[in-house]
Amino acid sequence: MSGDVDSKLDSLISRIQTLSAGGTPAASLASLATSQPESSAPQPNSPAQAARPAPAPAAAEAQRPSGSPSGPAIARPTGEPAQPRPARSPEPLGFKPSRDEPWRPGEPADMVAAGVNETLLEAIIYRFIRNIGEAAGRRIADQVKLPFGMIEPLLTRLKAEQNVAYKNSTSTNDYVYMLTESGRAIARGHMQDCTYYGACPVPLKEYIASVKRQTIEGQYPKKQDLLNAFKDLLINPAMLNKLGPAVASGRGMFLFGFPGNGKTSIAERVTGAFGKYVWIPRAIDIDGDVLRVFDPMCHELAMPEAGSGLLDIGGFDKRWVRIRRPTIIAGGELTMDMLEVQSNSESNISESPLQLKSNCGTLVIDDFGRQRMRVDELLNRWIVPLEKRYDFLNMASGKKIQVPFDQLVVFSTNLEPKDLVDDAFLRRIPYKIEAENPPEADFRKLFEIMCKVVKIPYEADPINYLIEKHYKAVDRPMRMCQPRDLLLQVKNYCLYNDLPIELKHEYMDFACENYFSVM
Repeated sequence: MSGDVDSKLDSLISRIQTLSAGGTPAASLASLATSQPESSAPQPNSPAQAARPAPAPAAAEAQRPSGSPSGPAIARPTGEPAQPRPARSPEPLGFKPSRDEPWRPGEPADMVAAGVNETLLEAIIYRFIRNIGEAAGRRIADQVKLPFGMIEPLLTRLKAEQNVAYKNSTSTNDYVYMLTESGRAIARGHMQDCTYYGACPVPLKEYIASVKRQTIEGQYPKKQDLLNAFKDLLINPAMLNKLGPAVASGRGMFLFGFPGNGKTSIAERVTGAFGKYVWIPRAIDIDGDVLRVFDPMCHELAMPEAGSGLLDIGGFDKRWVRIRRPTIIAGGELTMDMLEVQSNSESNISESPLQLKSNCGTLVIDDFGRQRMRVDELLNRWIVPLEKRYDFLNMASGKKIQVPFDQLVVFSTNLEPKDLVDDAFLRRIPYKIEAENPPEADFRKLFEIMCKVVKIPYEADPINYLIEKHYKAVDRPMRMCQPRDLLLQVKNYCLYNDLPIELKHEYMDFACENYFSVM
């Protein structure tokens, strides 16, 4: 009887070892323990009982017929080739695509499914261990953002080649790895080629496919989506009717008009009319070259909550990060270099240009016509991408790659568009929307709204006095920014003179004298 128990126990241990190495799901363990008849166990003192060889993972793994959710495991006949694993599940288990998050990268099953360049991954691991001195296997896996079960065989091979050594073991059945003398020599060579030792890069083709899944084209936001996006702004209904189709097109638009009428504020909030989140890779592998995409200066992290337990069925590919749909603004500081791949000659790490970082979001060219680069240079650089929706980038190694140009491009300018660009370029920007001066009713409403923001008690009489004396009497145009600016002048005057913060005629005179002195 004890031999039967030992046999079953050995079988379970073998199955658990297979599971930890990427074998069959844990659900099949129960069927293994219950489906094996007692008579099938090896008899005590038999050759099978004495030898007890551990089954090879391929031989031990059971195959279940396609579409069969349950039932006893069916052994694969000897000599039958293993069925290839899918490249990656469309989305993680339990994830439901939505407008806010149309796609999520599933956790890869193996190196082939992940599209990992194993030579590049090996170089990253060498650099990482060299820079920190020593690291446990799971910490290395966390650094390269791959499951530990995927990189453990690679670490074992490096150990067998005597390029890494075990320093000690850990309480989690892991080892602490350090470089040997030969490993340090290899690491120094890799450091000369490139200093990158971050997350394992994602293949370029996977990034291109991800942009197609998360594109803003085809979302077609409705009027309510725009109202939600602009809920903290006062926008004239006529202006909203012009903006709606332009935003829904997902193409490009000119916002022009006098300064201070909210062009930049509108452009900054346009992205809010689309879904909330997109997934981008930390870095892209381009035939061994590393191109970084995630930029904390441009992207706002919004990672989902991590699953709990040893088996995280809701896992995702950690080489990707979830961010809020990006809004990237470039003003007068824009140069041609910012629109091309920027390569550091010392680190040999390439940084993606602004248009790549803004894919699936909005790219705002603020104060268009006042950039450090000439207008015709920018137009010639983007005249084809704006129409074709793809761009070509030159890598430092000489490779030229095709990447998506998938964002809503907003040109915001105080100048007349026809004075800046020719007809060929204007044709590629289908919407030209003027941010007009607000009517008097909206201007008064803005004072009422901004009094709550600035925390000044609203009174209608000082506002009437302001409009009659400082606007109508001198024929001064009203601008959207002026209520906020004038109220701040009043508040600062009261704070400086230790006066109650309130609206008075003399306070309005003081504010206008300062604000309009050279206007």
